[in-house]
Amino acid sequence: MNTNMDRGKSEVLIYESNGEGQLFAKKTKAELAPAPSSANARVIVVDDRERYQEMDGFGASFTDSAAYLIHQVLSAEQRAELMPKLFDEKRGIGLSVIRNPMGASDYAREFYSYNDLPEGETDPALERFTIAHDEQDVVPLMKEALQLNPQLKMMGSPWSPPGWMKTSGSMIGGTLKEEWYATYADYFVRYVQAYAEHGIPVYAVTPQNEALFSPPHYPGMIFPAADQARFVREHLKPRFAANGIGAKIFCYDHNWDKPEYPLEVLEQASDAVDGVAWHWYGGSSSAQSDVWAAFPEKEVHFTEGSGGEWIPPFEQAFSNVMRTGIGILRNHSRSFVLWNMALDEENGPTVPGFGNSTCRGIVKINQQTRELTYTLDYYALAHFSKHIRPGAVRIGSNSDDAVPTVAFRNVDGSIAVVLFNDRSHSESVEVRVPGYETMSFGMEAKSALTLAFGVRD
Repeated sequence: MNTNMDRGKSEVLIYESNGEGQLFAKKTKAELAPAPSSANARVIVVDDRERYQEMDGFGASFTDSAAYLIHQVLSAEQRAELMPKLFDEKRGIGLSVIRNPMGASDYAREFYSYNDLPEGETDPALERFTIAHDEQDVVPLMKEALQLNPQLKMMGSPWSPPGWMKTSGSMIGGTLKEEWYATYADYFVRYVQAYAEHGIPVYAVTPQNEALFSPPHYPGMIFPAADQARFVREHLKPRFAANGIGAKIFCYDHNWDKPEYPLEVLEQASDAVDGVAWHWYGGSSSAQSDVWAAFPEKEVHFTEGSGGEWIPPFEQAFSNVMRTGIGILRNHSRSFVLWNMALDEENGPTVPGFGNSTCRGIVKINQQTRELTYTLDYYALAHFSKHIRPGAVRIGSNSDDAVPTVAFRNVDGSIAVVLFNDRSHSESVEVRVPGYETMSFGMEAKSALTLAFGVRD
């Protein structure tokens, strides 16, 4: 690690968001608000002697809907603008983790798996396995994203196995039939191998998206903890090993409110599981640390959180991503992945029969006008992703409910500090980073700052 940067000559880079009119705006020290006259300034001390998790990065998902909008609805010129703004570290925000559905999710134009068969048929040898659907839009975008950011890591998560493997005979509802456990493990092997043939490595998989939720109108499946542990221990991990596949396996992939599920999986299949994947739709991010404390050798990942119309902008929507994102990182997560990379003017497309969608994408692409809009989620992710790079290690910083913070040291020695004023009034803040001049400034209510020390513009 290079810790001998020319600190005296390196100006801190500052990015501020304080409302819809100013999102991730670059500032100089002189342009920061002066510290309010107060003897009660919040002093943030960064301590790089404290070391925590290493980061894989930040990102979102190329769902079928998102990939279609970016690859087919946008013009080539618009796509040439968007992709660098998503994945290039210099020209954009350098997203570095993609978590893609393995087959259809709720955000797909149709129901599909990688092995769809006529009713009543089965395919034990997976002779009809194909990722042809992904080759239309997802694969080309993944290749382009990898060119823009070679450090990009892709995770895969199924919403459902092929219907013929399930008790429901459909991608909706049901459970995985006992006789297809081994075949379903081979299904994962084929997925990893098929993407590898396109030059796209699969970094990790989860056995099931939201294993405790079986939606009545889009793909899903209940996968009880004991069954998931047995599937991973007796089938998935051995099939990966037999085929020389090094992709990691993260269990659970669901909300913070049921930590007993990943604990049960880890207790029963610890040697076959590399970590735990979490979502934010219930509970608190502290659950990540509770499970990590019981199994500190296992990785922590946050794999899905969506903003939507249920959280109106700017406050509370932007604030929610900042507040929750800091909490996710302070609770040992190596990744912070939001949901759809893109949605349209109707918050879709969604699978037939889904009904009204209220989710928000990282960008909005109007199918009628082709207008491209960067949403609040894009700028909130920017506060983290732009200067907390893959391989960065979280270091110490004091934090509280009023001004939560998180700090990282990058592999090049630079330090990134993210702050959010969660109060309804301005706060006086002082930031102390070893080797740098102390910074004192004011933060408006519900505003965010990223301070990048030791980085040249």
